[in-house]
Amino acid sequence: MADDVITLLHRQHATIRTLFAEVETATGDERKDAWHRLVRLLSIHETAEEEIVHPAVARVNGGEPIVDARVAEEHRAKELLSTMDDMGPDAEGFDTLLVQLRDDVLAHADHEEEAEFPLLRKVHDQERLERMAKAVEAAEAIAPTRPHPGVESPIANLALGPVVAVVDKARDAIRKVLG
Repeated sequence: MADDVITLLHRQHATIRTLFAEVETATGDERKDAWHRLVRLLSIHETAEEEIVHPAVARVNGGEPIVDARVAEEHRAKELLSTMDDMGPDAEGFDTLLVQLRDDVLAHADHEEEAEFPLLRKVHDQERLERMAKAVEAAEAIAPTRPHPGVESPIANLALGPVVAVVDKARDAIRKVLG
């Protein structure tokens, strides 16, 4: 049986928790690497949720206010993540912001797991949830790898996402070559 969207996102939330722990405990190049992996995962994960998951939840009776709250959380996290990515993990004050980001992101994941996922499970059969997982994976494959605050709607993600994704991936490749 293929993963359904809820299983996939639970697994990604677990990976995000692990990456926060790595960034908090690592030093030097290992810390920078863990930070870049965290930024990338958070960026593609949120884009896919904004394109696939949130619209599905918003169509459920009572789902719209739940989605509005999640999108507001994502916007705040993207702003903080963008600021921190510009600073870099060695900057003064980074660790204080990291604790704030971690707490915000993990609370956001908990809210999704407690409010959104049960609605999805309630209104969609297993086959639909599996197709949604494939859609999330496809969205992540072309998603930006850096945060872009203000690009939280499905329309904005579809219109701007591919363009900024190309720029992000070029920057990632350059960063990798330069170390």
